[in-house]
Amino acid sequence: MNILDQEVILELFRENYELFVLLVFSLTFSLTFYLIPKVLWVSKEKNLMAGVNERSSHSVAVPNFGGVAFYITIVLVLSVLQSMRLTYVGNHLIAAITVLFMVGLKDDLVISTARVKLFGQITAALFLIFSPELQLNNLHGFLGFSEIPEIAGYFLKGFIVVALINSFNLIDGIDGLAAIVGIVISVAYTAIFYVTGQPYFVLVSISLAGTLGAFLRFNFSRGKRKIFMGDSGSLIVGLVLAFLSLKFLAMEPIVPLKSLGYSPANRLLFLACILFLPVFDTLRVIIIRKMNGLSAFSPDRNHVHHVLIDLGLSHKKASFSLGLLNLVIIGVYYSLSNILSHAWLLFLVVLLYSVVFALFGWLKVLGSKSAKESIVGSR
Repeated sequence: MNILDQEVILELFRENYELFVLLVFSLTFSLTFYLIPKVLWVSKEKNLMAGVNERSSHSVAVPNFGGVAFYITIVLVLSVLQSMRLTYVGNHLIAAITVLFMVGLKDDLVISTARVKLFGQITAALFLIFSPELQLNNLHGFLGFSEIPEIAGYFLKGFIVVALINSFNLIDGIDGLAAIVGIVISVAYTAIFYVTGQPYFVLVSISLAGTLGAFLRFNFSRGKRKIFMGDSGSLIVGLVLAFLSLKFLAMEPIVPLKSLGYSPANRLLFLACILFLPVFDTLRVIIIRKMNGLSAFSPDRNHVHHVLIDLGLSHKKASFSLGLLNLVIIGVYYSLSNILSHAWLLFLVVLLYSVVFALFGWLKVLGSKSAKESIVGSR
């Protein structure tokens, strides 16, 4: 593409920005919707199905290669966006997604060790944390911290990427949950980047929403069209959300955000609310396991989706309920962000996490009582 053609495309993009956003959403939705049946056919022909065990949320073998459709769709869209030269950070994202996709695909096929998965996650994270456009060297007054050493910024970004990848992987336990929460978070980022004038990141966010929206149709299916996203899918989604989170943290303070009651010092607090469900669920299970004297990595049924399923909710109801919870947390924080000071917002976030922690503790007890009563009644 010569310079003249590129300028024409960029001018067309600027004049029809909203139309491009709608077009990209439609493209990713349609492409994913087209690719998943192809992936299903290959999976069944080669007998590549997710087995059933005592911790499975399904009772029959189901293909778990939705991530293949995710990878093709997202990388194709990112490649097209790169031709517009909106930013160079997309090259780093494509490389990171490719590394993590290979790690997830191997795990879906033959089960990888935790060490191999962690190595892959760190390798993928390196492509993002050293990207100049995602430079993080200032916390803008969060807990009294302003400028931070460059090495501290790298470690903070690396921790966010690896932690979010794993957190998102953990919530992919029932039909629809990972996709619905991913849509809520990606739409929130779409709005933030739209207001702040970050067109490339708007398109990345809406691409993820479109991909996950199409996937939901098949994930909720009860027939032959049912598919799981698998590790290859959940790891990619977690990585893209981590990428968007790093950009959110790295943005310079600008007027549009301030006019909405946003303060740069509250970025990490806002982030804790945007990413509420994966962060909360991971913290909750780790705390419970440690309280019970178990390893933080011990498998159990203490995830929030398990609590709702044990109460008798269907996968669809549980997933939409948790997605709504994440949306409510974002709404509560946003509605009070231009009223409360930094200290009070910090208290608010801690309070929100504590209240929901207590709520699910009560629901867990309620579910256990219901289960015992059912056993007694069956006798």
